[in-house]
Amino acid sequence: MRLRILLAGLTILLTGTLLPAQISGDVMGVHNLGPGSKSPVTGARPDSCAYCHAPHSGLNTGLWNQKLTTQVYTVYGSNTEKNKGAQPTLGSDSNHCLSCHDGTVAVGQTVAYGTVTINGQMSAADKFNNPTGNLQSSHPFSLTLPLQDNPGLVATLKSNGTTADPTGAVKLIKGNVECTSCHDPHVQAKDLVSQNFLVKDGSNGQLCLACHDPSRQVSGQVNRLADWSTSVHAVATSNKISPQALLGSYPTVAADACISCHAPHNAGGTAALLRGQNEQDCIACHNGGSNISSMAPYANVFAEYATPKVGHPFPGMTGSTGQHDANETVLLNNNRHATCVDCHSAHGSQAVGIFPPPPLIRVSQRNVAGINASDGTSSLTPAINQYESCLRCHGASSTKQTLTIYGYAPVRAISAGDPLNLIPQFAVTATSSHPVMHARSSSLPQPSLLPNMLNLDGIKQGRAMGTQILCTDCHNSDDNRESGGSGANGPHGSRWTHILERRYEFSHAAAPGQLISNLFPNPDLSVIGPYGLCGKCHDLGNQIVKNTSWRQHARHISDGFSCSTCHTAHGMGAASGAISGERLVNFDLNVVATNGSVLSYNHAANSCVLVCHQEAHNPDGTVTPASARRGPVVRK
Repeated sequence: MRLRILLAGLTILLTGTLLPAQISGDVMGVHNLGPGSKSPVTGARPDSCAYCHAPHSGLNTGLWNQKLTTQVYTVYGSNTEKNKGAQPTLGSDSNHCLSCHDGTVAVGQTVAYGTVTINGQMSAADKFNNPTGNLQSSHPFSLTLPLQDNPGLVATLKSNGTTADPTGAVKLIKGNVECTSCHDPHVQAKDLVSQNFLVKDGSNGQLCLACHDPSRQVSGQVNRLADWSTSVHAVATSNKISPQALLGSYPTVAADACISCHAPHNAGGTAALLRGQNEQDCIACHNGGSNISSMAPYANVFAEYATPKVGHPFPGMTGSTGQHDANETVLLNNNRHATCVDCHSAHGSQAVGIFPPPPLIRVSQRNVAGINASDGTSSLTPAINQYESCLRCHGASSTKQTLTIYGYAPVRAISAGDPLNLIPQFAVTATSSHPVMHARSSSLPQPSLLPNMLNLDGIKQGRAMGTQILCTDCHNSDDNRESGGSGANGPHGSRWTHILERRYEFSHAAAPGQLISNLFPNPDLSVIGPYGLCGKCHDLGNQIVKNTSWRQHARHISDGFSCSTCHTAHGMGAASGAISGERLVNFDLNVVATNGSVLSYNHAANSCVLVCHQEAHNPDGTVTPASARRGPVVRK
């Protein structure tokens, strides 16, 4: 019994030593400006409270003693906010704070005691962009009343003027958001980690979630914070943050929560109070550097943009014409860009543990918007299928571009208007297409299809060959982990053209019908060969070169022609009597020319009429030199 009592006492002693209680009293910390204090700013008066308050002759609000600032501010604003900022009222809580923290009034300019001699100076981090009065990069406060509701806000802010903080520490001041809603100027260390005069422990986003509600659902409106509680950024307790990263006060990504990405004061820019603008905010962690420990190798997304790889055009890259805007239309007309948040929601994105079957979107893209493929313009929030996200740019949007940095672009014989609009190419009405937007439905035999896709090593079997595939089955990082690599999944960047997962060659000719300059004779059919991408799903060695689907495959491949000379990779957006579109046959007009005035393909007869590589394929099935003056040379 005595031993139990001793052990219990020891446990209490250790617990008290290792887990100090939160400070709740009047402990001013660096707001104690008296001589000999630990504040970087100290004054000659020994009575610490007198720098802010005077028991007699102070200003009438809180016995205030510091001279009030009359600075006119440029306040935070965005095109998604409903609560607009206003100038802080003279004598309000926020005006009191700004009388030291906007840098326009020197500390020690008192009402009752005149100018007090001051030593030291405030750090730049403690000032709001002195002396311009620019508050655009700080959280809005002193809002225009009455407060307006918003799907991402706690409903009681509007309905009864209270926050969701169960302790009541985070509160509205006279119905408004003020500095003292989040900060207690008299107690520096209620939060023992973030000793920034917070009204309570701010870890795991507690202060932010007092006013911002990710779980709220309002009919017909999008909550941009949805699914935060299960997102990877909210649950990443093992991802340690280096103090040198300056990403927040807490040791892990989960504990930092909102402030891993957002800075409530003096953010990197005005957009959403991000520490770094757009993709720079994400790169601070997803760059494989020392800022975050315990991150999986595939979380190093920025590696996919390193030379010689080429990635999607985020702002600043060739081909980008704009920045992401939180209020932009889902269909990206006249505004080509591909920032991280165009394809990922930082609030809803989850770590991919299991890859769902096509065409479903990955949970790493949870809650992103997409485009309805049935009409090409209406938005889907959130997108259900992966291709719907891609159609924001690769569907009916205007001013799409063909950029040389992504590689050669074929010109197809049959095209439905806009050759960069993938919707008609993949539509169920297409005479043939890869089964991205609809399940495989061809009545023709497909003997070359493998039972399973091959991983990047060309040996190990990957996902079973179902009736539908994803955009990312072809357009993907060249070392993605879904196909057996260690890199990030998705079309971030690749060393292969068009952000393709594997090598895929395009034939080039000086002019249509002329000699092809990049033949690949006696082809390498391995995973690193010129047909590597096609070999992911199609059995090249046992089927294609044995002519099981077309009797001339072996000859053309042995001569070194690329698949792209005859086949479109996406689908037939239109058809004609001469080229009906079976088996994705749609000739590249940069390589192939008409024979006389005829360019045709007859699937039933396994023949075509055209001129390619200075050889004429004739209607009678013969092949002759295109410039021959003698009798035809017949190839059997």
